[in-house]
Amino acid sequence: MHEPASEAELLLRARALAGRTIAELAGLHALPLPDEPRRAKGFVGELVERALDVRPRPGVAGPDLPRLGVEVKTIPLTADGRPRESTFVCTLPLGRIERERWDTSAVRAKLARVLWVPIEHGPRVAWAARRVGTAWLWSPDVDEEATLRADWEAAQGLVARGGIDALDARRGAALQVRPKARSGRARVRAPGEDEVPTSTMPRGFYLRASFTARVVRTCYPGGR
Repeated sequence: MHEPASEAELLLRARALAGRTIAELAGLHALPLPDEPRRAKGFVGELVERALDVRPRPGVAGPDLPRLGVEVKTIPLTADGRPRESTFVCTLPLGRIERERWDTSAVRAKLARVLWVPIEHGPRVAWAARRVGTAWLWSPDVDEEATLRADWEAAQGLVARGGIDALDARRGAALQVRPKARSGRARVRAPGEDEVPTSTMPRGFYLRASFTARVVRTCYPGGR
């Protein structure tokens, strides 16, 4: 296959996955199932991207499909359509965030247009037997973007003033900041007090489950 050439082609491919289990897709695309799924959080996302022939560019701040301007996100949903967890958006560029603006930020670029691919979630369904649901395309409306922008600007301002240690997951109505690293020993440079750089854990932007729950209620075709 080739990367989807249009939103219509992307959505058609994504909806063709509906009803397939994780195990089925892994077998079709020669990806061995992880021994411990809880420690392989990115596996399902990678599997869906491979099934769609989407090839993310490591280290590139924009969306997964730059020509289409579309980001691909999997989202685990319970039987009643509730997201089970927050959704990772992108890493926080601590070394340069004080120079960034919302309009050109990686967060805005990734959330301007999203293909949501729901994944069945529930304690009675074995992980490998969980099915893909009906995908949909979404863009934030005016109110949603205003909320995202306000959260991003609050985080950006706090970091720029050297307040990285005060930035925790309790802040933000839709967009929160949390540690994002493979190891608790990982460190990056960030603005510190009195303009003296400090060493801190890498951080990432995440969409709150309460925010994505509203998106699901409004847009999810499988819930209608």
